[in-house]
Amino acid sequence: MAERASEYPRPPRLERSDRRVRVVLGGQTIVDSRDCWRVLETWHPPSWYIPAEAFALGSLAGAAGSSHCEWKGKARYFDLVAGGKVVPRGAWSYPDPTPEFAAIAGHVALYPGRVDACFVDDEQVVPQPGDFYGGWITSDVEGPFKGAPGTRHW
Repeated sequence: MAERASEYPRPPRLERSDRRVRVVLGGQTIVDSRDCWRVLETWHPPSWYIPAEAFALGSLAGAAGSSHCEWKGKARYFDLVAGGKVVPRGAWSYPDPTPEFAAIAGHVALYPGRVDACFVDDEQVVPQPGDFYGGWITSDVEGPFKGAPGTRHW
């Protein structure tokens, strides 16, 4: 039975996952981990938070700027680097998250539409629509999803 993004909570819920998460950039696997967290928020496909140490050496490079999430706190950004490709500000983390999201300290999320491919188990992820959100759509999560034109303020 599929999960429905419309039934995810607001404020978001943090959920541990041991599903296999893989990320490919520049033809190279830069992540292969079963030690991740999912953030589930109404109208969004899950965002996956991966331990920073699960990223291939040299694939995360600090980037300028920050942003603020009302639920998780202040985010910092990373460029993703592999196989001759550089994805500016393609990933982010919360080094000092709010108490409710303390478990994702030391974890990194990324935009699946900016890399070659992301997989959950062996299923290739469809990126959340738009360029603002970083959700991962798989066959076990039903929309509709925020991100497409006209949906940002649902």
